[in-house]
Amino acid sequence: MRVTMTSVAAGTGRPNEDFTGAVPTAAVLIDGAGIPGAESICRHGVAWYASRLGGSLLGLLSLVRDAGLPALLAEAIERVTDEHRGTCDVGNPISPSATVAMLRLSDGLVEYLVLGDSVLVLDRASGAPLVVSDPREVIISQSYRTALEAVAEGSDEYRRILRELRANRNQPGGFWLAKDDPRAADEAITGSCPISELNGAVLLSNGASRIVDRFRLTDWPGVLAVLASDGPAEVVQRVRQAEARHAVAADDATIAHCTDLGGA
Repeated sequence: MRVTMTSVAAGTGRPNEDFTGAVPTAAVLIDGAGIPGAESICRHGVAWYASRLGGSLLGLLSLVRDAGLPALLAEAIERVTDEHRGTCDVGNPISPSATVAMLRLSDGLVEYLVLGDSVLVLDRASGAPLVVSDPREVIISQSYRTALEAVAEGSDEYRRILRELRANRNQPGGFWLAKDDPRAADEAITGSCPISELNGAVLLSNGASRIVDRFRLTDWPGVLAVLASDGPAEVVQRVRQAEARHAVAADDATIAHCTDLGGA
């Protein structure tokens, strides 16, 4: 498997809270969830959590071949939580968390997992791309958006509404992220597809997938065409240009483009 990656920070002076990496038969993308005030209850921060979780997953994917992807994600969440359980308030609602996209080649199959609002796209040799996403956070957040837009950002009322939104995290009927509870891995979107049916696959953080789902600059076949001709950096560049045109705050943007899957 050949993997071409790019990861570009939002440019706000904060560290890049995304992570991506690959081993010969797997790729991982982590999108850290940064929440203002998290520094007060976790001395490590969101970027640390994302890189630790991603690194742990890559190690497990390399060494543990007989476990499903949710089991590996659960183990990685437990390991990272144990690393800072003694120094940080890991159970606090604003402690570091992350969305996850994973892909593994195994016994002629591409296995995949998505938890949270990262996106995985399978480039099928015949037919339209298969887009794997977890819309629960987006759907729930929409119900709070109007209320948040009606009050001053940073006000007591704004923070109260945010607390209500975050109370839906890792709860039945809510949305699920990697955080401190390994049981969240059981809520991930998973599946598999024969390698022979695919030309490739791409993992995107939500800062990169906005080329389609927010700015509608193209569709998913169009994204795959850009990746094939110009690579991941061009996709991120187009997102940055759209952000500037629409005066939208930039977000960390990360892409892992996987090709030559049959060469694993």
